[in-house]
Amino acid sequence: MTTQAEKQVIVITGASSGFGLLSAKALAHAGHTVYASMRETEGRNAPQVAEVAAYAKANGVDLRTVELDVASDASVEAGVARIIADNGRLDIVVHNAGHMSFGPAEAFTAEQFAQLYDINVLSTQRVNRAALPQLRKQGKGLVIWVSSSSTRGGTPPYLSPYFAAKAAMDSLAVSYSTELSRWGIETSIIVPGAFTKGTNHFAHSGKPADAARAAEYETGPYAGVAEKALGGLAALEPADADVADVAKAMVAVVDAPFGRRPFRVHIDPSQDGAEVVNGVADRVRTEMYRRIGLEDLLSPAIKG
Repeated sequence: MTTQAEKQVIVITGASSGFGLLSAKALAHAGHTVYASMRETEGRNAPQVAEVAAYAKANGVDLRTVELDVASDASVEAGVARIIADNGRLDIVVHNAGHMSFGPAEAFTAEQFAQLYDINVLSTQRVNRAALPQLRKQGKGLVIWVSSSSTRGGTPPYLSPYFAAKAAMDSLAVSYSTELSRWGIETSIIVPGAFTKGTNHFAHSGKPADAARAAEYETGPYAGVAEKALGGLAALEPADADVADVAKAMVAVVDAPFGRRPFRVHIDPSQDGAEVVNGVADRVRTEMYRRIGLEDLLSPAIKG
């Protein structure tokens, strides 16, 4: 159990279900004050709000909810402001909100691509702009980004809008890491693989708006590809793959000593190769910072 001195105030975006809710519960059990943020807390997600409150009471943990729609500047600013007002601080931001889509790239409209980009990428910018002034003022903090092995691993077809958005998010996380380090703010990137069971990620994935164009891919040379891709992904996943491992990894990152938290943590039961490629890319990045004389930006500054 975390001691009071180590207790962190944490906000997790997109925490009504899936990785977000699992991680919120796990971090609360570890002794932290955790805000499971979600939109429509008085509407569509009211049952989740009640469930979180009941869970917190039954388990004696400090798990709360907060209204925070990552697609709205005003909602993000209000949600973050409420957390800071309640606690006098905010220690950790977890960028978890995201949405998946499945179908041939050509059948998605440009507006759909923009919407996926907004949810998976621009949302993190809204939250950062609301939260980072407080973390910088404190001179210490942690930003956790829930990325995806799809950004650099073996990428099956028909998931391109999601893959493109997650790759952009991962790139943004890497850039932010060295722009925040001198403020005493650490970065950790959690990289889950394709968990086809245990979350609603695949079940609730978006579909192409251009159904006629999508239908052209269901016959001819690409007939059966969609089914084979999904079936193949499921077959790669070991029977004992557990989405709870993502939450456990996040707890381990949060509870690690400041300055020694890992830059990346892969939780990929299917071993799609992302860990190998990320390892090379991160080493190349480290060498570049050394060559340009900014090696200190690779580690957070410890404030006195």
